[in-house]
Amino acid sequence: MRNRFFTRVLLFTLLISLLAGFSPILADSHLKRGGTLIFGRGGDSVGLDPALEEDGESFKVCDNVYDTLVQYKDESTELEPSLAMSWESSEDGLIWTFHLRRDVIFHDGTPFNAEAVLFSLNRQHDETHPFHKVGGSYIYWIATGLAEIVDKIIALDDYTVQIHLKTAYAPFIYTIAITPFSIVSPTAVKKWGDEFSNNPVGTGPFKFVQWDRKDKIVLEANDTYWGGPPVLDRVILRSIPDNSVRLIELQQGSIHVMEFPNPDDLQQIQDDDALELLSQPGMSIGYLAMNMDKPPFDNLKVRLAINHAINKSAIIEHLYQGLGIPAKNPIPPTLWSYDDSIEDYSYDPELAKKLLAEAGYPDGFETTLWALPVPRPYIPDGRALAEVLQSELRNVGIETKIVTFDWGTYLEKTKNGEHDIAMLGWSADLGDPDNFLYFLLSKSSAEKPAGNIAFYRSDEMQAVLEQARATGDRERRVSLYQEAQRIFHKDIPWVPLAHAKQILVINKKVKNLKLQPLNWKYFRQIWIEE
Repeated sequence: MRNRFFTRVLLFTLLISLLAGFSPILADSHLKRGGTLIFGRGGDSVGLDPALEEDGESFKVCDNVYDTLVQYKDESTELEPSLAMSWESSEDGLIWTFHLRRDVIFHDGTPFNAEAVLFSLNRQHDETHPFHKVGGSYIYWIATGLAEIVDKIIALDDYTVQIHLKTAYAPFIYTIAITPFSIVSPTAVKKWGDEFSNNPVGTGPFKFVQWDRKDKIVLEANDTYWGGPPVLDRVILRSIPDNSVRLIELQQGSIHVMEFPNPDDLQQIQDDDALELLSQPGMSIGYLAMNMDKPPFDNLKVRLAINHAINKSAIIEHLYQGLGIPAKNPIPPTLWSYDDSIEDYSYDPELAKKLLAEAGYPDGFETTLWALPVPRPYIPDGRALAEVLQSELRNVGIETKIVTFDWGTYLEKTKNGEHDIAMLGWSADLGDPDNFLYFLLSKSSAEKPAGNIAFYRSDEMQAVLEQARATGDRERRVSLYQEAQRIFHKDIPWVPLAHAKQILVINKKVKNLKLQPLNWKYFRQIWIEE
């Protein structure tokens, strides 16, 4: 398998070399270079240092400012060269060698080379690195397991880097392709320190220009981009929290693209000749996490009662309106190893009351319910969902107070365990079940600041997830991940709510916008028809 994969990479690299400087986008005779695309989104970015961020709004910008060593192909979960033109691994999977692209420069003029790769990755990995503690904690480096798995990162010469692993890690090459492991300008990090997150510098197709918090981020084309210059001159990402207001602005021509329409507005969108709705099955999960560090959520019967108290089918019908399906597992059905044989917990308020009584809460209890403050791909309207959940929990005797915060604060507080019950979700970074299961459910990820905000700690689950990481046998990994889903179903630290479709609404003048299952590289290939 590995040899065939490496051969394909080498052939692709040769083709890239032959076609250097040729852009198939620019070859289209109908497009006009230039223009500004205005993208309407539901919330602002938290920060723009890819190593520190964990939310989609931050990654949406980072994906267009930075590059990784390898990247996902358009509309695919397969890999292709990026800053590394080719790569190979040793037979035992412990040594990965990357051959870097030459003649690439960062937006600030710093040359890209092995030194930049070592700086970017070792500042996350090496506790003695002078910038290891600058800016915050490297949550993805820890949560993906790379902190424990990576032994050392070294340069063989100016354009060859090796990453040595302590143990075999099946998803490694797909993991190193994700946004948090982007390559940053060492010059810029040294200049800005803690403020680098507000002054990002990468090698990507767009350069950072301006950030007006809670309003807009402005990017401009990198005309010397190694992959060919973008067609657009500029991209402006506007933060417009209200879904209805975003649609009005799209209809009025103030923006060209919007995310997260209200399901109630879908018919209006489809009837508008100037607009187009793009959609595809999503790789996401929206869930309600119960903080098991706080009683009574450490009680299995309480968690089961809450699962039986919630009518997921009604939520999908009224809040998602065809843009999602009820969830029963912690991974989406579009991801390999999904176990459809697992039966979801039924909507049964009377059984929920019985379970609460058996748990010692015959009259229910009071708690807080944390509502998402911004629309997300997996939960389009957190406030509306919270009100439905509040009503259904009250029906079985659980009184909830709805609380929320701005997006950055919400993430910070939940990953530090301040919540009782909190809605959150996950969109795939890579097409591997490990990306969902390890980050969201492992004991390692329950360490604060946590990705596992249920603070679910199961030795049984941990052992299965570690075995699945350590084997390259696909059939064995499928079996292990299906076992992990059964363990989740037994322990039920969440209410898995919904798997939503990935959607965008665009003005029909926007051309060549392709939905990407694993990243937000929308902008490089887009043009606007006059």
